[in-house]
Amino acid sequence: MVNGRIRPVNIDDEMQEAYLSYAMSVIVSRALPDVRDGLKPVHRRILYAMYDMRLGPTSAHKKSARIVGEVLGKYHPHGDQAVYDAMTRMAQGFSMRYRLVDGQGNFGSIDGDTPAAMRYTEARLQELASEMLTDISKDTVDFAPNFDDTMQEPTVLPAAVPNLLVNGSTGIAVGMSTSIPPHNISEVCNALIFMLKNWVKKDNIQIEDLMDFIPGPDFPTGGLIVSSNTDDTLASAYGSGRGKITTRAKVHVEEIGRGRNQLIVTELPYQTNKSALIERIADLVRDGKIEGVADLRDESDRQGMRIVMELNKISDPDHVLRRLFKLTPLETTFSIILLALSGGEPRVLNLKQILRLFLDHRLEIVQRRSKFDLEHAKERSHILEGLLVALKNLDKAIQMIRNAKDSSEARNRLMKRFKLSQRQANAILEMPLRRLARLEQNQLRDEYKQVKKEIKRLENLLRSPKKMREVISQELDAIKNNYGDRRRTDIVATMGDRSPVTAGDLVLDEQVWVVITKHGKIAKVADNRRPAVGRHAPLALLRVNTRDTLYLFTDRGECAALHVHTIATVEDPSKGATWDSVSALSSNDKIVAAVGLPPAARESSKRPASGVYLFLSTHMGTVKKVKVSDLPGPSSHTFSVMNVAQVDTLIAACLIYTSSDVLLVTSHGQAIRFSAQQVRPMGLGAAGVQGVKLGDDDNRVVGMDAVQSEADLILIAESGDANRTALTEFPTKGRYGKGVRAWKTQDR
Repeated sequence: MVNGRIRPVNIDDEMQEAYLSYAMSVIVSRALPDVRDGLKPVHRRILYAMYDMRLGPTSAHKKSARIVGEVLGKYHPHGDQAVYDAMTRMAQGFSMRYRLVDGQGNFGSIDGDTPAAMRYTEARLQELASEMLTDISKDTVDFAPNFDDTMQEPTVLPAAVPNLLVNGSTGIAVGMSTSIPPHNISEVCNALIFMLKNWVKKDNIQIEDLMDFIPGPDFPTGGLIVSSNTDDTLASAYGSGRGKITTRAKVHVEEIGRGRNQLIVTELPYQTNKSALIERIADLVRDGKIEGVADLRDESDRQGMRIVMELNKISDPDHVLRRLFKLTPLETTFSIILLALSGGEPRVLNLKQILRLFLDHRLEIVQRRSKFDLEHAKERSHILEGLLVALKNLDKAIQMIRNAKDSSEARNRLMKRFKLSQRQANAILEMPLRRLARLEQNQLRDEYKQVKKEIKRLENLLRSPKKMREVISQELDAIKNNYGDRRRTDIVATMGDRSPVTAGDLVLDEQVWVVITKHGKIAKVADNRRPAVGRHAPLALLRVNTRDTLYLFTDRGECAALHVHTIATVEDPSKGATWDSVSALSSNDKIVAAVGLPPAARESSKRPASGVYLFLSTHMGTVKKVKVSDLPGPSSHTFSVMNVAQVDTLIAACLIYTSSDVLLVTSHGQAIRFSAQQVRPMGLGAAGVQGVKLGDDDNRVVGMDAVQSEADLILIAESGDANRTALTEFPTKGRYGKGVRAWKTQDR
């Protein structure tokens, strides 16, 4: 209606205009992330609302319903389920490479389980999210009115973290979509630092230079990225902003005896539903499209994912894997579309442009933050100058204030007498009497010096773009050190038609140290570094290969097996993982021994003439020999390696050869050496045989090991005394004797 009259319009023009407005609203205000902070509006509003509610990393968790209500009422007038879904995704470790929300309760699972209702769950910000909001109160970003013009909300977050690449983003707008994979935060920070150090020659930086730091995506669920040596799809995707990559699950083969194998899936491609995958495999096996799978089960637990597919005797693991990769989501294609909002407009960007735009954003943040700090420092300096003038003329100032009839007259007298501003005069009038103490006066003078020094630093910083880049580089280095971790997704290249790549193919063949501490930590240390064990002797220190299998033995004869390469590499063993988090053992189990078993040893054990055995000993002198071929491989379950009596405990385990001798030492210094051939191989459930005859007062074995040529036996008493004897001095005796005196202890 126009002035009470009907206005005719062209329906085509009206539809085009209305649809264009709707499309732009979806593109700008809903579906696409901003290249600067990597967030869509709903995620930005959730984080800011939680910041405004002071739900920091150290605060108590609050009900999700309360957070959702805060977002809806103040910033995001849409459906509550949409807001809750966005918040729960930021709390899911299988969706986000680095979570931004710390959730408490059921926030869904990789099996496709939906989160619990918002009235049941609670949340707060993660530490990394705090880095996204750092300095937001220092006028670092622009604010805009919210939907009803009653308050302000940020148009972008300061984002000290390169969140767009680190956590990625997916979204479907009108006529366009984005699909940005997550990346490793250490790699992205290294690439940004490289650009800052070469800022003058930044135009000469190529995509290949950046890919030296960022070789490819790093998905939260791990898996493999499979590329062909003849077609570099990742370089093409990073260079053009569009591409496709092939992702696969991490699968390895385990022997289960009697010529049978099983396929173990430990990591899935990104965004793959585990429950739906297992159902798909079961359907294909039932329909006969995949042959050779005898059993399928899900053994996933708190130790991690473990999907087990037992194969028939005649099944070829490589052939079954090929069929699984072809017919199931164990192999999928991930589309890379680097589309994001830049300057309020959707743009397809390459890797270098994304990094450059983030650095431009951080340069602006540092500049605005420095100006804000400089202004406040100058204001404080101005106030301190006035206070110092008053302290210098303290008696006159006090007399003028006492003789004034009111505060207004006192302020005017101070301003006129000492040439002060109104703010300085007010500060003098508001100064408490305790500041008149000599110590307080000195503190004011020291504060004034510090403020003047800070003003000079900020002025120099604002005058030097190079120094601002150095500040950003230092901040990125701190982010990398605080939140960086190892890459989860491996990138492998295939050449033509070959056997499927399994997890075992990716393990580097290198020697490492494995340290197990008495405080329940297990860690892997590089071979070129000396393990720093501190003041406390480690429970076990082994030099093994990354392809070996590590067996952990408890005092009750239970054993857990794990791959050496799955143990985290650290410099300080005290910062390693707890053994219950990397193996099937519980925190209540007591580890007494550890053995590293090379793959070749298991094969040689099948040849009796040159076999390798596991040798065990208990406190009461019971010994046992087990074929290493009988030992189960890595599993999420423990197994019994020796039936230990209730009054006895396992104390030692080692690997021996068929012709090896073993040596047992008792608490009173007796030692017996006998041939391992005197102990027949036994099954896992057996209890063993007697290895040494103990006396009435010499009632326990304290140590056992295999005899090595040209080696010495070192004995250490509780008093700190030590004794060293060549092993050649110990004669080989028959099993179950008293042996010889190795050391005459003080009580004998």
